[in-house]
Amino acid sequence: MKIAVLVKQVPDTWGVRQLDLETGRVDRNASDRVIDEVGERALEVALTIKDSTSDAEVVVITMGPSQSVDALRKALSMGADSGVHILSDALVGADMLCTAGALAAALRGQAFDLILAGNESTDGRGGIVPAMIAELLGMPALLELDSIDITPSQVSGMRGADHGTVSVHTPLPAVVSVSERTPEARFPSFKGIRTAKKKPVAVQIAEPAALASSVVLTTTSRAARSAGRIVTDDGSSAAASELVQYLADRRLI
Repeated sequence: MKIAVLVKQVPDTWGVRQLDLETGRVDRNASDRVIDEVGERALEVALTIKDSTSDAEVVVITMGPSQSVDALRKALSMGADSGVHILSDALVGADMLCTAGALAAALRGQAFDLILAGNESTDGRGGIVPAMIAELLGMPALLELDSIDITPSQVSGMRGADHGTVSVHTPLPAVVSVSERTPEARFPSFKGIRTAKKKPVAVQIAEPAALASSVVLTTTSRAARSAGRIVTDDGSSAAASELVQYLADRRLI
């Protein structure tokens, strides 16, 4: 089984996010850069399959600037077999459709049985790229799975719905995105860190003719948070009335 895992290098999930006010894009130098957490969870799904299947191959793919190779090396140290880095200056500011097109081009013709991704990136929150990739590749898609089960012929799982859960399944090959309810990713072992440097990473240059990007027209910094209003309870009903009126004025009740 050949499995592709899509990962993205993002500003530290637990750090402060900042915009570059000149470009309107995320300032990726304002904090440490890491693999998106839900992307690591997708990788964990793939590595779990590899642990139980002798013929499984895991290829991790990312799109981004030159420093994104660090994300690939981290994934390789966790147990992936090889990496693909989609690199082009023209990709700066790529929107979701452009991103999906570049990733689909890298995946097309590679005979992957399963394409795994996180349900959404923490620096974009679009949540639609896996579905776009499935459409571009003509594959079925199972999205936002909370649990996943894979056999040589099909993938199945559970995902949340408005009034409970839904059981879904589809034959392979397929595109699957997982949620943060799937298991946490493993830590790289010392042996994995050493061997990661020897594993192959292919660089693919995206074709400029196929690219398009969104343009931010104006930006402004977020205003500092003002001090909250304190309602003092003196034992009478006045505090409760004041609180109710405060919430009603803001249409919160």
